[in-house]
Amino acid sequence: MNNHKIKILAFGAHPDDVEMSCAGTLMKHAALGHSFGIVDLTRGELGTRGSAELRDTEAINAGKIIGTTFRENLNFRDGFFMNDEQHQHAVIKMIRKYQPEIIFANAVSDRHPDHGKGAELIRDSAFLSGLIKVETEFDGKQQHAWRPKTVYHYIQDKDLKPDFLVDVSEFTDKKMESILAFNSQFFNPDSIEPSTYISSPDFLDALKGRMRLWGKIIGASYAEGFTVNKIIGVEDILSMK
Repeated sequence: MNNHKIKILAFGAHPDDVEMSCAGTLMKHAALGHSFGIVDLTRGELGTRGSAELRDTEAINAGKIIGTTFRENLNFRDGFFMNDEQHQHAVIKMIRKYQPEIIFANAVSDRHPDHGKGAELIRDSAFLSGLIKVETEFDGKQQHAWRPKTVYHYIQDKDLKPDFLVDVSEFTDKKMESILAFNSQFFNPDSIEPSTYISSPDFLDALKGRMRLWGKIIGASYAEGFTVNKIIGVEDILSMK
């Protein structure tokens, strides 16, 4: 039996990707009894504001706010990691370690090139993780092949059309609190660091506004959007909204 097994494993190219994009969905499913964890690919060391060390601390604090079971960082090079065998093996080890049923990954296309690269890396690694002839070890022990049921891509800055929406109305305030735990990156009137694309108060207003728009579509106050790489099957058509 794998003591690490969880329901949902959320990957982010940078610390704060998960909080901005799918924290509400994670908290909602945790409230339903489903465990989740977070794996950041990089430490975000190329960010204009703050430092890798500061973002490490902020990531821990944000994870506590949303209640993640664990948070790990693969220490890939911010801006320069690739979808190659070396990086795939590192991701596969995490997938096989935690054996998630569902994986959340970065947006398939976005303003930051790491997001699209991260999406492809996670998607390809999730498939390869199910091949028994792809061998990996963790803590000196051979890992078993494991393929999650599906990979869902959360939507980030680019205005992609969601394939489905999740009502996160009850968890929106807590989500915004977790985002602001990254105090070095987002709006802080006391900061003396350079202004960036995401440090303006308008950025967070726009993020919440889009959640509001998505919520309106499904008759909720706020929602988060996801895209999928395959058609979703439905067992109970009466459960669809």
